[in-house]
Amino acid sequence: MALTHPNEALFGGEKPFPIIPCCEHFAGSEKLITKALGMQDTIGPVFDITCDCEDGAAAGQEVEHAEMIVRVLNSDLNVHKMAGARIHDYTHSHWKTDIDILVAGAGNLLSYITIPKSTNYEQPKEMIAYIQKVAKENNIDREIPVHILIETHGALADVHKIATLPWIQVLDFGLMDFVSGYHGAIPASAMRSPGQFEHRQLSRAKSELVAAAIGNGVVPAHNVTLDLKNEEVTRSDASRARNEFGFLRMWSIYPTQIPAIVDAMKPNFEEVQDGAEILVLAQDADWGPIQFKGELHDRATYRYFWEILQVAKVSGQDIPAEALKRFF
Repeated sequence: MALTHPNEALFGGEKPFPIIPCCEHFAGSEKLITKALGMQDTIGPVFDITCDCEDGAAAGQEVEHAEMIVRVLNSDLNVHKMAGARIHDYTHSHWKTDIDILVAGAGNLLSYITIPKSTNYEQPKEMIAYIQKVAKENNIDREIPVHILIETHGALADVHKIATLPWIQVLDFGLMDFVSGYHGAIPASAMRSPGQFEHRQLSRAKSELVAAAIGNGVVPAHNVTLDLKNEEVTRSDASRARNEFGFLRMWSIYPTQIPAIVDAMKPNFEEVQDGAEILVLAQDADWGPIQFKGELHDRATYRYFWEILQVAKVSGQDIPAEALKRFF
């Protein structure tokens, strides 16, 4: 009897939840982008790289900066094809130029395009439509995943609508711009821990973003840790974001933050091991109910464990050999 793969058995035409790395590392200059691409070879392809047109490009150098990103992404340095780009915001005169250059030059390579500082639903809607238009004009057939930064009052107010837009893969929380938008009503200390998790306005905003994202099949991504060199602070922030709020991804802005984020956000080791055994038994039972360690498991838990196993794989964790052979 031919064994049915979990993607075929468990989703039945439904769009699976995005399985992407739990860490996203920002790099602005060509030097830092190149260094980050080298790190993917050194520690493994367990994180994405966001090539930054917004803060990375000097004023007046926007075209040259976007062209540099295209050149680097098309080079032999981009071994793993795990890099996207953040473009300028809707109010900036170069956002369309960014898209023109990036999509035409690297539309089949870009892991995603990140849109910052939206103030309402209509802005990212228009920007995504433009990405789709440029992709079609350049005969790019794939959907280019889009990430939307939620960092303004207006974006948060519209977050549930924004999460329904086409091509969206991630909703990112932008802590510093969000705090700045409170005009001093939230203290600067809340840009760091523990305030960023405990201030009621911030915990409300983060919880709302996660609910909107997951409710619409989109990955919620947490903001940066400002402490660049203390790995334990980064690990603690990533753990709280994951376990207390449900974020499934987090930004990095310094190389040592990458392994700390991956370590804190990767699936639990015991769940990966149990999940592998459960899925093997389930496949042998043609995805009918089974017993494992005295507990009943069916398609609901199979879906859960299949997603856990996929995230473990992109996080660089060891997958038991039998499950690796059958499912990957």
